[in-house]
Order: sequence, then C-alpha cells, then structure tokens
Amino acid sequence: MQILLVEDEVSLSNAVKTILERSGYFADTVYDGRTAVEYATGFVYDLIILDVMLPELDGFEVLRILRQKSVAAPVLMLTAKSTVPDKVTGLNAGADDYMTKPFHPDELLARVGALTRRKGSVVINELTYQDLTLNVNSALLTCCGESVQLSKKEFEVLKVFLYNPTMIVTVEMLINKVWGVDSDATDNNVEVYISFIRKKLKYLHSKVAIKKIQCLGYRLEEAKC
Repeated sequence: MQILLVEDEVSLSNAVKTILERSGYFADTVYDGRTAVEYATGFVYDLIILDVMLPELDGFEVLRILRQKSVAAPVLMLTAKSTVPDKVTGLNAGADDYMTKPFHPDELLARVGALTRRKGSVVINELTYQDLTLNVNSALLTCCGESVQLSKKEFEVLKVFLYNPTMIVTVEMLINKVWGVDSDATDNNVEVYISFIRKKLKYLHSKVAIKKIQCLGYRLEEAKC
C-alpha cells in the first residue's frame, strides 16, 4: 500500500515514515506543496497525509488542486492548526480526516487503517506486470518460474516502475523516491541501478524492458525480440 507523506519538518517526516513502514506501508516523502501536487498527480497513492503549513503551496491549496484534477486518494490532514475554522476549511476542500499535532503513533495508524479500508485497499505482497512478479517482502523477482534476488536499491528502483507501469518516471523522481530528497545521488547512480536491473531482466528472459525516453526519464515496455 502506497502513501504520500507531505510534511516540511524533516525530523517529523522521517519519524512518520518510519512508523508507516514498520507497519507494512510504503511511504514517499515530499516537503513542499508544489512537489506534492507533482507526485500526487503523477503517481497512484492509496492515501495522502498532508500538512497545512507548507512552502510553495499550503495544504489547503494543494488539496483543492488535487480534487480539481480528480485525484481521489483519501487525504488525512496532519497539522498543528487545530481551530474549528481550520478543520472546516480542510474538510470543505476535500479532506477525509483531520488530525492535529502532537499525535500518538497508534492513533495515526488507526486513522490510516480506517481511511484505507474505506477506500477498499488491501496490503499488497506482490507487484506484477506482464511476466514479472516482485515479492515486496523478500525482494525476490520472478519470471516464468525462475527467480533472482534484488539488492535493496534494485528493489526500490524496480518497485517505482511496477507501481506505475505505464508512466514515464523521471530521474529526479527516482532519486527522490529511492535515495531521498536530501541525498547526493546523481543521474549516474540511477543509470547504474537501471543497468543492474536490466541485466537481471535479461537473465530471467523477461519480455519486460526498461526504456530510456530521451530528456524525460524511463518507462517499462515489452522488450524487442
């Protein structure tokens, strides 16, 4: 289950991400409103946790934009703004729930669970596309009865593609999702791990290839014979 966490306090963001991932969720983290809109409209999420006080665009404006663009993912607003008018503004903008800081981890997980159940989501143990199956617990990639173990970074990179198999994924998004916004990773890091994954796809004789789209990024497609 994929969650987008939008919180500009890095320490809090890291803490919430840890709480979510220890409970079996996958969490992408962004730190400003414009990037939140980019991610939420570019990728499919089961839930968005959205702070109100954000750089670039505040959470209320982000939420309005997402609903205008028909992004239907449930939104949990997590914020220090606890007055009734603030809550009314958030709910009227399209939020599904509102939680104030500070919060207890158990309450956060309970609200996350309630919202994702309401949406009808289930915990995903495997990601599949064409002839590939990726076990998200073991990082084992399987094709036509043959399997290969992925490294942590290979797993994280391929997971991005399998969650969004028809989309062009930019290098910047891969760096942010796999290495983190504050990392020193470069295009070369992405190229190296794409190369590693391509070799494993070839080893498995998969019909799936990772194609580079010039000046845009990468996309999954059926390999040429």
